[in-house]
Amino acid sequence: MILIAGPCVIESEEETMNLAQKITDMIQGKNVDFYFKASFDKANRTSLNSYRGPGIEEGIRILSLVKRKYGVKITTDIHEPAQAEKAAEVADMIQIPAFLCRQTDLLVAAAKTGRIINVKKAQFLAPWDMVNVAKKIAGSGNSNIILCERGTSFGYNTLVADMTSLVEMRKTGYPVIFDATHSVQKPGGKGDCTGGNREYVKYLARAAAAVGIDGLFAEVHENPDEALSDGSNMICLKDFEKILDQVLAIHRYIMGHGEM
Repeated sequence: MILIAGPCVIESEEETMNLAQKITDMIQGKNVDFYFKASFDKANRTSLNSYRGPGIEEGIRILSLVKRKYGVKITTDIHEPAQAEKAAEVADMIQIPAFLCRQTDLLVAAAKTGRIINVKKAQFLAPWDMVNVAKKIAGSGNSNIILCERGTSFGYNTLVADMTSLVEMRKTGYPVIFDATHSVQKPGGKGDCTGGNREYVKYLARAAAAVGIDGLFAEVHENPDEALSDGSNMICLKDFEKILDQVLAIHRYIMGHGEM
């Protein structure tokens, strides 16, 4: 199973390296295809005053250190076409943020890097609309596409995780990942920042595994309540291994019975 895990944003070199080491140690022997995830810039923060990250130059430098020291694969997100080539210097997988998944120039630039492209389904899109998103990437010469479910808008400041979306997106023929942490977000729910409820992450992750997924996306932090971005919905590192083991056990059962 694909596993994408790491902090929401690069807070510092020390914090990023520490998380990378602990997550890498945690997954030893678990038979997962692991990608360490951290953003160098969060360009869609609720408030102008919210922390965005260290920027692309410093962010790529830190992610390169992670890759060299721990031998892990890397994924990070881009927000502008001009960032694609630079991000591809270190990223094995490039992530397209949900709000930007219909931006043609961004998709084409990402596709041209030749990296795996993980596209988050926009909160406002139906799952079958992702067919056209995937066609833009494939039509640009890159069929290494993953589609990611991260919740659907369900009224003001609220998301719902529709498990049938996983089934619908699988009909495209591309691998499907479930983003367990962003699915419990409450966008703008705290007025000047996004809220969320991390206690539901484990339930949604287990449900998605039972439906059938190719991978799990989870943002992890040692102390989410002090995180500089998305703390309300990130998993506390000390709880992550148990959740992951449960998801993997369900995934193995489903695969073993030919349900996917």
